[in-house]
Amino acid sequence: MERTTTIEPAVGDRLELILEGMVSSGECAARWNGEVATVFGGIPGERVVAELVRKQRDRIAARVVEVLDASPHRVTPKCEYFWPCTGCQWQHISYEHQLELKREWIEARLAEKPGLDGLTVLPPVASVNTTGYRNHARFTIGPGGTLGYVNHTTRRFLRVDKCDLMHPGINDALAKLQEHASETTQLSIRYGVNTGDYLIQPKLVGWNIGLESGQKTYQESILGREFRVASPSFFQVNTPTTEGMVKLVGEQLQLTPDDVLVDAYAGVGVFASLLADRCKQVLAIEESSAAVKDARFNAEGIPNIEFRLGKTEDVMGTLDIVPDAVILDPSRAGCDKRALDAIIKLAPKRIAYISCEPEALARDLAILVAGPFQVDMVQPVDLFPNTHHTECIVILSLRGDSAASDDLSLPEETAAADDKTQATTNLILASESPRRRELLKDLGVEYDIQVSSVDETPENPAVTPEALAEELALKKARAVAAGQMSGIILGADTVVTLDRRIYGKPADSQEAISMLGELRDKTHTVVTAVAIVNIDAGTSTVTHDATQVTMRDYTDDEIADYVATGSCMDKAGSYAIQDPTFHPAATADGCYTNVIGLPLCRVAKMLATDGVDAPQASNWGGPANCSGCTSLKSEGRQQ
Repeated sequence: MERTTTIEPAVGDRLELILEGMVSSGECAARWNGEVATVFGGIPGERVVAELVRKQRDRIAARVVEVLDASPHRVTPKCEYFWPCTGCQWQHISYEHQLELKREWIEARLAEKPGLDGLTVLPPVASVNTTGYRNHARFTIGPGGTLGYVNHTTRRFLRVDKCDLMHPGINDALAKLQEHASETTQLSIRYGVNTGDYLIQPKLVGWNIGLESGQKTYQESILGREFRVASPSFFQVNTPTTEGMVKLVGEQLQLTPDDVLVDAYAGVGVFASLLADRCKQVLAIEESSAAVKDARFNAEGIPNIEFRLGKTEDVMGTLDIVPDAVILDPSRAGCDKRALDAIIKLAPKRIAYISCEPEALARDLAILVAGPFQVDMVQPVDLFPNTHHTECIVILSLRGDSAASDDLSLPEETAAADDKTQATTNLILASESPRRRELLKDLGVEYDIQVSSVDETPENPAVTPEALAEELALKKARAVAAGQMSGIILGADTVVTLDRRIYGKPADSQEAISMLGELRDKTHTVVTAVAIVNIDAGTSTVTHDATQVTMRDYTDDEIADYVATGSCMDKAGSYAIQDPTFHPAATADGCYTNVIGLPLCRVAKMLATDGVDAPQASNWGGPANCSGCTSLKSEGRQQ
């Protein structure tokens, strides 16, 4: 028997609602007795009957079960899984209206920021295909090794035998894998739509289904050039429409044979490789070491590309060139403010900003137009039909004859930073970790970098986390010291441990997903060991700190979105505690910077003992998260 509507509705009740505008999840907003409701399967302006499917303290979630006054843009969803899956939020909306809703959403987000009101947002470039376009699927494994998805609202698992958004090559693999994946909890399938190449992770060993798995890379072709893509590397999910996007960016940047192009957040080097023949030099910046390896392989035979491993905000602030054009293609979180500040100082003639998150895009554009830039074009590109997600390309140029465009010399701060980076110091950091570099900068320490390439596999499988971290930190420092005549070498290693299991850096995206799932809603220990080798004094010191980290109860979707950025791959435990979007931890008991990669209070004291000046140490009180710091409770031991 159907429940009747009450003043305090319960799950299962049916409510008559007038649907308002879209919200960021792609659902409609509505109100019921003063409560905010999000409604799946509606279109703004409709009057519907909606079944309440979830009730939280501040809102209710419902789904349309009957349309009383239908929108003229309503169509019948083709997929049998439309409601129980929720992956395609807009299958019930005509494709033409989907494009208009996406244009309106971008326009509204831009209008919220100063300097962006009144911008014209062009009609979106339609996808080449509206179904069968995705080259990447992430499946949850259910009972009996079944593959499927988890409903975003109810959190219920749904077996899926065919996904309308997936390329036929992925659905073919899905059919073979169905009921044969009980070895894992998550499974990823990537497919080269122009090559027929597969990447299926993790490796399944218990079944003989005529389909290989466990590949580390796969090949895809864009505009006739093949690209190798490793498991942790990001790649756009809509290959045909991506090709059009590359062409559009190339045309709008108006590159000349004398131009220098910076491709920031370069990924596996798609833009860098395909646009290199239009300009004099390309500098590609990427912080994922796996992506940089792919990018260098993909650019083989292209002489005018240089790849730099590091965060865009770090590299842009120390450039020894002034670019004529910049491509910004950051993750969903957008650009770091320091990256935008560096671009404003460098003042390239043209910028192409590519974003899949309108809120972050609007925030960053407001900063750029407050500087010397103006927005010339806002062009959405629909990479994600039948969902609320959208991609947008914004072209900016220097405003008029800006003084910045006339002065092609390096800004004083940038030149000074270059001098400092190139200076020879008494301290060498034996790490390529961008986080450790940033932390040392907080102490005002001058240092050079030399990466050790030691094998991090434990020699003793029964080793404790503390002993392993100290062993590896010292091994790294000594490996670098072996090639030096004098100086002080700082090595470090971070280990994550839960229930006596040691979590290192993930080998691939599936292992990262597995790690984050195991750490979820639990308290684990992060151990960072620090080793100092003083070549001149002939001494070695090693010690460690331990911090108790309690993870929050994040969702599988949050894990998948975070892993898709690739930023988890070079981190023990597959996470960064300081990540502004994922923010995985609920609490950290102990030294916060120890979790990031260096216990700074302890490092400052160790450096002082070896005569290394840390001018900011006395002024550095640590972040508020460090209130429980225990890093100075014990001394390092001599080796």
